[in-house]
Amino acid sequence: MRLSELRAPAGARKNRLRVGRGHGSGHVKTSGRGQKGQKARTGHSKVPAYFEGGQNRFSQRMPYLGGFKNPFRKVYTVINLRDLTPFAAGEEVNAGTLVAKGFIRAGEQDRMLKVLGEGTLNRPLKVTAHKVSESARRRIEAAGGTVTIIEIRQREKTKRSGRPAPEMKK
Repeated sequence: MRLSELRAPAGARKNRLRVGRGHGSGHVKTSGRGQKGQKARTGHSKVPAYFEGGQNRFSQRMPYLGGFKNPFRKVYTVINLRDLTPFAAGEEVNAGTLVAKGFIRAGEQDRMLKVLGEGTLNRPLKVTAHKVSESARRRIEAAGGTVTIIEIRQREKTKRSGRPAPEMKK
C-alpha cells in the first residue's frame, strides 16, 4: 500500500448541504427552517436551548431544579470535639492544621469553621474557629484550652434590610 492509495472510509466525507438553491436541492423556499419565528431568522443558533422567548425559564420556575442559588449563603465546615483527639496538648487547632492532619479537604480550608461539642476532650487545645457551640466551648475550657473566635465580616445594612427609616425633622 502507498500513501497515494489511502482513502477515507465510505461515509466519512459528506458534501455540504446546499440549501435555498432551487427545486432540485429539495430545500427551496424556507431552506428547511419552517415558517417564520425566531428559529427561522439569521443568528438563531446563538439563542440558548433554555431560552423561552423572555418568559421565566422552566428551570427557574421550578425550585426543586435548583433555579436559584443564594450567593450570600454561609457555608461552614463542621468538626466535632471527638475529631480533635489526635492533637497533642497545647497544639493549635484551626483550618490549616485540620487540613494538615487530613480532617478536612484543602478546598474546605477557605470555608468558615464551626466546632460542635459532640465527644469529650481531655487535653488543653488552642481552638480558633468562626463559631463554637456552647457545649464545645465549655468542654474545651474545662480541659484547660482556649477558644478564639474569628470575626465574621458583616454586610452593611441597607434600606431594604428591614431597618426602620430615620426620623424626619419637622
